Amino acid sequence: MQKTAPEMEFKALSVETLPARLGSVDAVASLVGGPAENSPGSWKVREVGDGNLNLVFIVEGAKGAAVVKQALPYVRLVGDSWPLPLKRSFFEYHALIRQEKRDPGSVPAVHYFDEEQALIVMEFLSPHVILRRALIDGRELPNVARDLGLFTARTLFRGSDFSMEHRERKADLALFADNTELCDITENLVFTDPYFEAPMNRHTPGLDGMVRALRADRDLKVAAQTMKHIFASRAETLVHGDLHSGSVMVTDSQTRIIDPEFAFYGPIAFDVGMLLANFWMSYFSQRGHEADGSRASMRDYLLGVIEETWNVFRAEFANLWRTERTGMLHHRSLYEDQGDALASEQALNHVVHGIWADMLGFAGVEMHRRILGLAHNADFETIEDEALRARCETPALKFGRHIAVNRNHIQAMDELATLARLLDEGEVS
Repeated sequence: MQKTAPEMEFKALSVETLPARLGSVDAVASLVGGPAENSPGSWKVREVGDGNLNLVFIVEGAKGAAVVKQALPYVRLVGDSWPLPLKRSFFEYHALIRQEKRDPGSVPAVHYFDEEQALIVMEFLSPHVILRRALIDGRELPNVARDLGLFTARTLFRGSDFSMEHRERKADLALFADNTELCDITENLVFTDPYFEAPMNRHTPGLDGMVRALRADRDLKVAAQTMKHIFASRAETLVHGDLHSGSVMVTDSQTRIIDPEFAFYGPIAFDVGMLLANFWMSYFSQRGHEADGSRASMRDYLLGVIEETWNVFRAEFANLWRTERTGMLHHRSLYEDQGDALASEQALNHVVHGIWADMLGFAGVEMHRRILGLAHNADFETIEDEALRARCETPALKFGRHIAVNRNHIQAMDELATLARLLDEGEVS
């Protein structure tokens, strides 16, 4: 799995150079088609990367196909004026290995990693599509909520001091602590830039008044900085770090999570909040995608997905608490071993309540940054009518503000579903 090719100075791949560059790598040639010495000429290579940071290629040969992902030494969305370290591929590789161990089958298999060339060769997922694209198209996927609820609970619990042996976890914490540049992106683009006139911000025409109000909102800015403090200071577990609907690939029966290059040790609630924020944004965007008919059913589906994802996460987290709590936190010697299972349940409820409140805070600021910051969501951006897009984004901004500011006073998902419906229908301001 580790690289076997001779070391060379970093050079970005292209459709033309990839076969010659990787054709001599046995792990790749045996996957796509061999023998290695004559297969590259028959490979079909196409670039499919449409993200903000990396090159992504699909390579097909006589035997099969693979995905090749290579980091670039800058932010692709912006250009070489914003440099980034190639080492982010190292963190993505290690995160994928750990996620596969903690929730088998949830991520693409990794076949080869070259640290110097910052590239990973991994399983080609087909006929999977990006979850965000499926939601824009109005597809109601039956298993995605359950799969994502299980993935978040298992990876976040099993990567924490609730479960891991403490020396192993501290060594892991030290390894991922060097992912500083990508954490810096999150710390600025998510928690700070949306709330002042940062140079790279942009928003839909028609939102000017709403943007001024949000940037003058003291309670909101304090809430956003509180969430930034939590993000920066709570090294609770290995988080994906960028878990949104563009980082999930789906079929009707399968869900796979990709792109964990932002992985670091952070708050348990962060991944869950980012994920649910993207479902809420999809909900508010649906009126912008009704050219072929009403999306009322899709809106109901999305609210159901949000509730089910949280319920599955909470249930699986509780199950792991009761069956795999072998780490140093809330040790069984304090509770069950003394015949006091009720104390264990009280502690569990306390932990889950904290995750719930933090999840809402993270979700609220994520909704704001995706509408007001640098990197926007296709859910809204693909609505060509700017006036219609603004009408969809306005209730999303209001919803994000409410859950961020009032996160400690919101008790249940059904009250959030009611608020989302009222805002979407224009019945509350």
